[in-house]
Amino acid sequence: MEFIGVLCLILIGTTIASHFSRRLGIPAVIGQLLIGILLGNAGLKLVHPDILVEDFSEIGVILLMFLAGIESDLSLLKKYFRPGMFVATLGILFPVILGTIGGSLFHINLNESFFLGLILAATSVSISVEVLKELNVVNTKEGSTILGASVVDDILVVLIVSLSMSFLGGKSNSDTSLVLMIGEQILFFIAVLFLIRWGAPYLMKLSKKLLAESSVIIVSLILCLSMSYLADLIGLSSVIGAFFTGVAIGQTKVWEEVQLNVEAIGYAVFIPVFFVSIGLEVTFGSLGAQLLLIVVITVLAIISKLFGGFIGGKLVGFSNDSSLMVGSGMVSRGEMALIIVQLGFQAQLVSASNYSAFILIILLTTLSSPFLLKHFTKKVYG
Repeated sequence: MEFIGVLCLILIGTTIASHFSRRLGIPAVIGQLLIGILLGNAGLKLVHPDILVEDFSEIGVILLMFLAGIESDLSLLKKYFRPGMFVATLGILFPVILGTIGGSLFHINLNESFFLGLILAATSVSISVEVLKELNVVNTKEGSTILGASVVDDILVVLIVSLSMSFLGGKSNSDTSLVLMIGEQILFFIAVLFLIRWGAPYLMKLSKKLLAESSVIIVSLILCLSMSYLADLIGLSSVIGAFFTGVAIGQTKVWEEVQLNVEAIGYAVFIPVFFVSIGLEVTFGSLGAQLLLIVVITVLAIISKLFGGFIGGKLVGFSNDSSLMVGSGMVSRGEMALIIVQLGFQAQLVSASNYSAFILIILLTTLSSPFLLKHFTKKVYG
C-alpha cells in the first residue's frame, strides 16, 4: 500500500503546482517537474524511482505521445507544408549541429553530445499556441507556419531519436543482425501507413458496434499499447508506436471522443507521474561546476531555433520580423524534450552527471519562449 500513499502525494503536489504555474503564466509542466525535484533526491527524498513509479511513468509517456499524435493536424501540415518543412528541417539541423559541437567543447563524449543535439531539436508548440491565442494571431501566416512546422518537427524528431537510439544504444554487433533490425523497422513503418489509411478507420467503426462499455476507448488504447510494444520489440522507442497510432486515430471520426477520454485517464494519473519521475533524478551537487555549460547550451538552444525559423521564413518570402516570430514560436522544448532526455537517460545515452544540467537547459528554454514570441509578434502586429 506504500505506493498508494506515494501516488496520492504526487497527485496532490502536481495539482497544486499546475494551478499556481498557470496563475503565474508559466507552463503547468514546469510546476510538475519542480514537484518531482522537491520530492526526489534534490529535495525531501520522499519519493524514489521504484518499479511502480517507473511503470506508471512509462504508461504516462506513451499516453502523452499518443495524444500528441492525435493532435497533429495533417490537413494543416498539407496546407503549410512548404514553409513548415523548411522551418522544421532547419530547426532540427541547427540545434543538432550546435548541440553536438557545444557538448564536445565541454568534453562530453560524441554520442552524448549528439543526443544533446537531438534533445535541443525538439519543439513543444503547446506553449506557443497559448501565446498565439492570447494575441489572436493563430490564423495568421506566421501562426499557421508555426503550427505546421511543429507537426513536421514532432514527426521528424520522434523518427530520428528512435532510429538513433537503435544505433547508438543498440546491442547488435553483426551485419546480419543490423540488416534484420533495419528490415523489421521498415516493415513497422509500412504497418504504420496501413494503420493510418485502413486499419484505424476500420477498427474504430468495428469498436462502435461492440456492446462493451467504453469500447471505442478500449480499442484505441489496445492499438496504442500494442504498437508501442511492437516498436520496442524491434529496437525502436515505444513512443514512436504511440505517436503514429495517435496520428492514425486522429484521422478517424471518433478522434475527439478518444482524445477527451484518454486525456482524462492520462492527465489524472499517469502523465503527472511521468513528469514527477523526471524531477526525482535531478540533483544540484554538480550544477555549480556546470554553470557555464548550462548558460552556453541554453543560449545555443535559443539561437539555433530562432536562426532555423528565420532562415526557413526568409526562404518562403517572409519579412525579417515575421521570420523571427516563426523562429521564436519554435524555441520552447517543453514536454517533447523532457520525453527525449528521459528516454536517453534510460538508454544510458545521457549520463547521470549531465542529466540535471540537461533538465535545467530545457526548463530555461521553455520559460524563455513565451517572452520571445510575444516580443516578435508585437513587432509584426503591433
